[in-house]
Amino acid sequence: MSRGWRTFLFICSAIVLFFVYLWGAGGLPPFGHYRGPYGDVLNQVAVFERHATDVVTAVNFDYRGFDTLGEEFILFISVIGCSVLLRALRREQKENEDEAAKSDEILGRRVPDPSSATKVTTLALIGPLVVFGLYVVTHGQLTPGGGFQGGVILATAPLLVYIAGDLKTFKRITSHALVEVAEAVGALGYVVIGAIGLILGRQFLQNFLPLGQTGTINSAGTIPLISISVGLEVAGGFVLLLYAFLEQTLETRLRE
Repeated sequence: MSRGWRTFLFICSAIVLFFVYLWGAGGLPPFGHYRGPYGDVLNQVAVFERHATDVVTAVNFDYRGFDTLGEEFILFISVIGCSVLLRALRREQKENEDEAAKSDEILGRRVPDPSSATKVTTLALIGPLVVFGLYVVTHGQLTPGGGFQGGVILATAPLLVYIAGDLKTFKRITSHALVEVAEAVGALGYVVIGAIGLILGRQFLQNFLPLGQTGTINSAGTIPLISISVGLEVAGGFVLLLYAFLEQTLETRLRE
């Protein structure tokens, strides 16, 4: 298919999607007027039934935990797909290394070294960022947050290392094999927690641990464990993507 036809199909699809979006948005209730009834029911029973003060996390990791499992594996498979595609591109780049290096010299593609102020600021932020990310992951059942949000926050810590240094430093502090294992363990952990419910004669992903005291970090049964598993998978997945994109973009510069 020619580029012109691809552009034409994209424009037609974008126009159709735009009008479908407007049609869907037109059916939404006015802002601040929730129609219910599911949210109203959950607000009334979630704290009592799950001992979780964050109803959103209780919904994600318990009431509709099977749907969230699918969402997690969408990210897992997406990371695998991006890694495979970028690996193929890196192979092509190595075959044309001399030509690519020459092209970079002609275009003057030089990334300036970070300033001292940038290095000090970013390095100072890494510690608090990791602590905050761990807090968001482990307190998802108590406050807004959880594994998805906390995992993204944790994944930005290696990015700050790259900003303060370079790709070599990023690779030195980020074990590619360890990050892959972390992502796989996080995804597997979600499935294992659900399977334990089946082994105990209950439903898949049914909350089988003691619910604890409402408002404490060890409350809500299996919800904190699932949140930690999701946080591990999300953090590992985003670090792998960051690793692959940085390596693809800057590999030629490092070999000059």
